[in-house]
Amino acid sequence: MSYNILVTGGAGYLGSTMVPELLAAGHKVTVLDNFRFRQNSLAQVCYQPNFNVIKGDIRVENNILPLMKKADIIIPLAALVGAPLCNQDPVGATTTNHDAILMMLKNLSKQQMVLMPTTNSAYGTGDENNYCTEESPLRPISHYAKEKVEIEKAFMQHPNAISFRLATVFGMSPRMRTDLLVNDFTYRAVYDRFVVLFESHFKRNYIHIRDVARVFLHALESSEDMKGEIYNVGLSDANVSKKELCQIIQKQVPDFVFIEAPVGKDPDQRNYIVSNEKIETTGFKPTYSLDDGVCELLKGYTMIKNSVYGNV
Repeated sequence: MSYNILVTGGAGYLGSTMVPELLAAGHKVTVLDNFRFRQNSLAQVCYQPNFNVIKGDIRVENNILPLMKKADIIIPLAALVGAPLCNQDPVGATTTNHDAILMMLKNLSKQQMVLMPTTNSAYGTGDENNYCTEESPLRPISHYAKEKVEIEKAFMQHPNAISFRLATVFGMSPRMRTDLLVNDFTYRAVYDRFVVLFESHFKRNYIHIRDVARVFLHALESSEDMKGEIYNVGLSDANVSKKELCQIIQKQVPDFVFIEAPVGKDPDQRNYIVSNEKIETTGFKPTYSLDDGVCELLKGYTMIKNSVYGNV
């Protein structure tokens, strides 16, 4: 079945990988993005008649509401993502990540479906064993995670909502982010050859960006069985510590050195092991491993170097 899908923030890290997959599956896709990073990450799909793109801001009702009225499915990706960016612009983060999303929710009809990306960073430090399922208490630490928790709670009152608590995403994208942990450590392995680890035993779960696109497509095909539910989305064999992640990278970059700092704290105090059993029982299984992602990133970083303020 083909849907009219509105993807806000569709030119970002997730969207620029997801939108081509939605089009390939036969859906009509409209993207609303403010292009704050001056990216042209959807250039490769502009030739497609089922693709439409609008420059605008999700906080402006005249931008978003006319587009919502035409949509069967809404995928709200537009956000200021991650604790550092939200801390840098807390007002922009709240108006974009919280206020604008509640405005969208208020204007959704009961028939429209919303596929909401949230974050498993909401678990904070998990229980005494750092183990988390969808029923575990939420202990968000960052401004970003706290607002995602509030938004998820509001959206789950909608009869046709599905929330995906995404693990830390990795992999190449047309609108690349090198600040995500796997992407960052691999970048450092390529260009710095070393990294200093604070609290190297802290664990997180991970998911490849293409598997994120796949789980949204999976939800479109299985919406009747999945709606009204929250799902963790990550690699079940990738609940790994920062030290273990460095060892995985080191297999492909042998001269990469990591040093465990004897003192100091990581400002990011997330530490948890996440169960992905619930999403797997719906028939979804991730395809790309951490090893696959590191291999892909090593190729990508042959083309990318952040040298904005350097001469070489």
